[in-house]
Amino acid sequence: MLTIGQLADYAGVTTKAVRHYHERGLLAEPGRDSSGYRRYDAQHALTLVKIRTLADAGMPLARVKDLLDADPDTFAAAIAEIDQDIRKRIAQLRRARAQLAQLRGGDRLFVSPEIADYLDELRELGVSERQVCLERDGWILMHAASPEDVSRWIAEKRRLLADPEFRTLYREHDAAYDWSPDDPRLPALAERTRTWAAGHHPSEAERVDNPTIARLAARTQAGASSPAWDRLARLIKS
Repeated sequence: MLTIGQLADYAGVTTKAVRHYHERGLLAEPGRDSSGYRRYDAQHALTLVKIRTLADAGMPLARVKDLLDADPDTFAAAIAEIDQDIRKRIAQLRRARAQLAQLRGGDRLFVSPEIADYLDELRELGVSERQVCLERDGWILMHAASPEDVSRWIAEKRRLLADPEFRTLYREHDAAYDWSPDDPRLPALAERTRTWAAGHHPSEAERVDNPTIARLAARTQAGASSPAWDRLARLIKS
């Protein structure tokens, strides 16, 4: 004969679970010995193992009692129903995981693969995450406004990134965000930017919306502002 603790250990449940099964009418309560303790026999242990197995498989406790003594056909039908429910839950979990994977993908949740690759190139160049986010937000808006032109624009940006001087200017403009507006480096950076722009021949893609110098120099995109950038834009235009 077993105590409630020994029975629970044998079946791999807690004593609280055993008492709960008593309350639900799933497990018959045994008589008490002369000391007032419940004593469980092998049949109790067998029934408890069945209850735990069915519950672990996803069977609602409300149905467990009926299935403990069900005939084979009824039992098989109930198991098939549980299996179908589990399959549905698995499908839901897989969809949830796919959505989480997209969220982990960061930029790729909001922009096309070619734009996401371009943003990764900026990171590899050492561009700040602040600037990458500004670029990303700009591309999201541009794609919404004129999706048919995005491929040309992104091709132009990649062509420009192949220019060592443009890459240097881009990184310095990015760094200038945190400079003082009185920083003596700003006039020199503005002059180099004007010189580069004067020798640069815009392609057809740039003429569509000029997503290069406009954003590099003027920084008119919402949220892309700092005292140093504002002064740099004025210096470039002067």
